[in-house]
Amino acid sequence: MVADPKDAMINIPTEILRTFVAVVDLRSFTRAAQSLGVTQPAVSAQIKRLQILLGGELLDKSAPGVTLTAKGEIIVDYARRLLSINDQIISLAAQSKVVDRLRIGIPMDSHENTLLHLMARFRAAHPEYQVQVCVEPSDILLRDFRHGEYDLVLASAEEPQPTRPRWAWIETTAWCLASPSLLDREGPVPLAVLQEGSLTRRIAVKTLKEAGQAYEIAYVGNTFASLIEAVAAGLGVACWARSTLEATGLHVIEHAPRLPRPPEITTGVYLREDRNSAALNDLADRIAEVVRPAAIDAPATVSIAPERARA
Repeated sequence: MVADPKDAMINIPTEILRTFVAVVDLRSFTRAAQSLGVTQPAVSAQIKRLQILLGGELLDKSAPGVTLTAKGEIIVDYARRLLSINDQIISLAAQSKVVDRLRIGIPMDSHENTLLHLMARFRAAHPEYQVQVCVEPSDILLRDFRHGEYDLVLASAEEPQPTRPRWAWIETTAWCLASPSLLDREGPVPLAVLQEGSLTRRIAVKTLKEAGQAYEIAYVGNTFASLIEAVAAGLGVACWARSTLEATGLHVIEHAPRLPRPPEITTGVYLREDRNSAALNDLADRIAEVVRPAAIDAPATVSIAPERARA
């Protein structure tokens, strides 16, 4: 009996899934095309082909920007997992030619420069690793860490994470602005924030909404440095970890009549259990040593995983 071709399993090319994930993560067909080195029409064609293969819309055309349908939400999660496995297979196949790959994620904040120097020293001291460092918002780092895309991550969150960190501590968040007189102006509170997916953006918006305080997004930046420059210029107020803001020279307050107190955040150094090595453990400890002192000086409670702390 000859099998009906319609019953044959559909194979989805990984490059199409990678394009789909890029569009979702970057929230733009244009930016996805730029990151992948192709044209925007090529990206649109691949998304259309994927939807035909899967028999349904993955992006909600009735919503502004790039918004997933219910089916799209499910598919993008599976796509990330499949791509992660694909990349791991490629990495294993290349191990005979390339040293062990180590992917490290750090957040976008004032510690970035110091941590990059630390990564450079680690890479020079450990040629057995092919080190790749990525700078992303904390939410993205934690999500990708759970999906197995990172070996070590430094990230912050509003609540303790299900994945147990090697190091963790609580930090106070605060508002910063160029001058208190900015709050004397009538109208909504002007906010300076990072792009969608930023933890501090979500905290700032959520805090003001819950207090019934009107606000407007006055500035959207891509880096912590640009955010601080916008605040210093008087464009708006920003929310961040107090220990980080105190080094900027801006006016830092935890709350004011029009600025409710934002919640504390939990910062952690997360290490994959199956990558437990002396060198990697030491790097995690060094990262905590570099970042934690500012947090300890702030009015926050420090909590360290005792059984995993360095002896």
